[in-house]
Amino acid sequence: MLLATGLGGCSLLPWRRQPAPPVGLGQETRQQPALSGDGRLLASLVERGGRTTVLLQERRSGRVLPLRHLRDHQPHSSPALSWNGRYLALLVQQGGRRQAVIEDRATGRLQPLMLPMGLEPQRLSLAPDGQRLALEVIAGGGQRIDVFDLSGLLEPDLAPGQRQSGGGEPPAP
Repeated sequence: MLLATGLGGCSLLPWRRQPAPPVGLGQETRQQPALSGDGRLLASLVERGGRTTVLLQERRSGRVLPLRHLRDHQPHSSPALSWNGRYLALLVQQGGRRQAVIEDRATGRLQPLMLPMGLEPQRLSLAPDGQRLALEVIAGGGQRIDVFDLSGLLEPDLAPGQRQSGGGEPPAP
């Protein structure tokens, strides 16, 4: 006979998987974590020299990956990664304003996103394929979410085996 009782949060499921402990990520305080879609890369914010900066690491080894164009545009906020981590989108300080930018790690280019006048970005989210960007913006004293199509600006960053959707027929076997 099986007796069910309320145990106030206790689990009797021994097969339930627990998260793996963090590996190689150091002990410094981090904020706003973002994982690539494949889970291989982690972007997070750290304090360095009194400024908030994004740190990109291989999750398993903890190795820090270089970000060539972001050192001169601090503080950073709201990091987001595409599926394979080709694109890192975030907000940077550009003079007295925040600006949304995307670093293309494959080409080494930094792509600033030109927003319509009067929009001040607060947070962002990059679609895993890198083809759309959702921005929380302040406009006219209120907040709203705008979604931008990046398909004419960035190549897709697709998961392995995923085909780019299009209007044509599928390839012949």
